[in-house]
Amino acid sequence: MTLDRGTVVLVELDPTVGHEQRGVRPCVAVSDPAVNSDQRFPLIAVVPVTATPGVGALYPALSPGSSGLTKPSCALIDHLRSIDKRRVRRVFGRVSSTELAAIDQGLGLFLGLSTKP
Repeated sequence: MTLDRGTVVLVELDPTVGHEQRGVRPCVAVSDPAVNSDQRFPLIAVVPVTATPGVGALYPALSPGSSGLTKPSCALIDHLRSIDKRRVRRVFGRVSSTELAAIDQGLGLFLGLSTKP
């Protein structure tokens, strides 16, 4: 399975520990498919999505529509996670290029790769 960056997928996140997002929920694939296809293990990086509004660059807004989301949501950048592709239950759609850019900006901040809020 190849998932482009920005693809919204339904993922089984359990088992989890502590404050990690749990359950079956939509996530945005954020890793490069070319890199993932060359890895020994079939892992992808995802950012979980929630309908609970967040504030700040680590919680960019996502709109319903072509993403496959049914209500306004936000990406939880601080819950970035690598998962096995077998956790993916369904592919919904894609976030817009503007939304993916906001996710990238949040990832840069969260990972210490950027200082711009």
